[in-house]
Amino acid sequence: MALPSLTDQAERLVRLGVHDLAGIPAAGLHELAAAAPPDSLLVTPAPASGLAPLLRLGDKAGFVVEDMTDVDAFAPTVEVPPTPHVVVGLDRGDAFANRTPEESVPEIVAAGRSPLTLAEGLHWVLQDPGVLERNACFMTPGSRLRRSNGTYDARTPALWISNGTGRDGRERQHAPKLGWCWWGNRHTWLGIASCERRTHP
Repeated sequence: MALPSLTDQAERLVRLGVHDLAGIPAAGLHELAAAAPPDSLLVTPAPASGLAPLLRLGDKAGFVVEDMTDVDAFAPTVEVPPTPHVVVGLDRGDAFANRTPEESVPEIVAAGRSPLTLAEGLHWVLQDPGVLERNACFMTPGSRLRRSNGTYDARTPALWISNGTGRDGRERQHAPKLGWCWWGNRHTWLGIASCERRTHP
């Protein structure tokens, strides 16, 4: 699962209008690409609700599940540099499949890594759709929704491939899907994604 070159990443984001969604100049993305370390991922502050429909698997467009209308309120729980930024050392977290985010995140942090945010996961799939595979997709536990009382909502954002059942609709079968899973639940087909580090060159 190799990322496109940084130049190609910047060009793709601009071609899709992600810089407009993020409210940043196209030149800024190209400058960041020129200064970023190799094999890193460009990440913008574009909202998840705007990025999800840009995802593609074959001819299928991405979508947000119907019961996650508050998706843009899921914010990083980890320290993130000024955006746009770059992410180094991506890992889909296959080793944590069938583990809960609650169990896995402390181990990820103890290993010197950081749980991936939803924005980072979306940009990853946008640049490398092949990172989503049947029975091998991932959660992004670095983003959560904080309630008004200060506690976290138990939903954990996740990216996977729709089966076209239920409210997804048959027309969305095989489409990239932005949904959620419970913080304390296990799923054999969802890893717990992380990265080595983030930087703002």
